Amino acid sequence: MSRPPTFTPPSCARARVLRTERGDFAVLDAAPPSGAHSTALLLPGYTGSKEDFIALLEPLAEAGFRVLSVDGRGQYETEGTGRQESYVQAELARDVLAQAASADDAGLPGGLHLLGHSLGGQIARAAVLMDAAPFRSLTLMSSGPAEIDPAQRNKAQLLGDAVGRWSMDEVWRMMRAMDPPEDADTGDGEDLRRRWLRHDPAQLTATGAQLSCEPDRVAELAALRLPVHVISGERDDVWPVPLLDAMAERLGACRTVIGGAEHSPNTARPVETAAALVSFWKGV
Repeated sequence: MSRPPTFTPPSCARARVLRTERGDFAVLDAAPPSGAHSTALLLPGYTGSKEDFIALLEPLAEAGFRVLSVDGRGQYETEGTGRQESYVQAELARDVLAQAASADDAGLPGGLHLLGHSLGGQIARAAVLMDAAPFRSLTLMSSGPAEIDPAQRNKAQLLGDAVGRWSMDEVWRMMRAMDPPEDADTGDGEDLRRRWLRHDPAQLTATGAQLSCEPDRVAELAALRLPVHVISGERDDVWPVPLLDAMAERLGACRTVIGGAEHSPNTARPVETAAALVSFWKGV
């Protein structure tokens, strides 16, 4: 679980609703001090939310990017359906294409850059494979070529079973007992708890299953010839770093490893992560 340093957006960002043809999505919308030359659409990972990118918003905006960080369907402040069939990967990919269509980036010379963290990366990949036309580039952050590591598959299965059997509050207390919030946000974990309680259990169950059986679609992505950036920490227990290295090589992608970070460089090393993103996007 990504643990943002705060749930309070910087002054350059505002919380709002992004209205699309597929419904409303909660976003943090960050604007540069002067006109933007590009837009970045950021998709969070499993159990995450738009706040996972909160430490990136200011440095990206200062570099001239307009940033939309999104709660996907059933995540935190975006309403869910309670039905697992709403969260099949193709449906979530169509949501991303609808978000892109509503991003209001028309006329920006740098276009629209798509980034997905972990689960968000696999949804982003599915979106560009469905229709790459809206996007200038794709960044896969700590997001691997296929299914997650076997130990993580076991965790996803346990979590899916738990949210189907107990209340979200009961599951939260179990998780905290196993993983004390020593590096949680400044609210002593209360912001994380509030976010967890607003997740749709059906979304967690469906996307956890997706992560556990995702096929390798790297060759399909490589065939698009869309500029791709693979970025990760120097350690990762969801997809081993050598697997991410090999995926980047197969894609002919830009590859960045953030020292001192693990699965969430966006929260662990936001300054270095933002610098790497800016360098890639400006070089596209």
